[in-house]
Amino acid sequence: MLILDTPPADRHTPAEDIQGILIGTLLVAMGIQFLAASDLITGQIAGLALVMNYAGLGSFGLLFFLLNLPFYVFAFRQMGPGFTVKSFTAVALMSGFAETLPFVLTIQNLHPGVGAVLFGVSAGVGLLSLFRHGASLGGIGITGLYLQDRFGIKAGWVQLGFDLCVFAGAFALFPADIVGYLLLGAVVLNLIVTINHRRDRYIARS
Repeated sequence: MLILDTPPADRHTPAEDIQGILIGTLLVAMGIQFLAASDLITGQIAGLALVMNYAGLGSFGLLFFLLNLPFYVFAFRQMGPGFTVKSFTAVALMSGFAETLPFVLTIQNLHPGVGAVLFGVSAGVGLLSLFRHGASLGGIGITGLYLQDRFGIKAGWVQLGFDLCVFAGAFALFPADIVGYLLLGAVVLNLIVTINHRRDRYIARS
């Protein structure tokens, strides 16, 4: 029996990368608006930026951008300059979208459970788009992609494990039902990434 080798997938063109990164960052920024309308936070670096924002330490977009800066050193060394530049661009775009969307998008009367699910879906699909175009939104996402590409550990599980640690500490700051909604959003987001981002299809390193 003749067995034909499956040809490797074509690399994305620069135009395809641009549209994928633009769509991905916009979807994640929309997810942040769902959280803000529900008075919720998320995990990872975005969650830390939101907590600092609620504490009056600065705007979410600026804090998110600054907190991600240290992770670029790791990304450059382990994932390559292409991935680092794309991720830096994605973080800057998402920060900009998150700052400007509230001026044109107002969400009212959103139940926290619905807001958590909408965030998980929007941000999960957005991150999936970024991952498939060799980018991330920094932070633990870079670590997750590295572990998946290097050792086959699902990036979604890495992110969810980190979020569980964050939310465990959140019990000291927020009511139990709010933490439950936070966990719901994190589970939806990371399940989307885990199920759809496969190492044999997309490799983050460029």
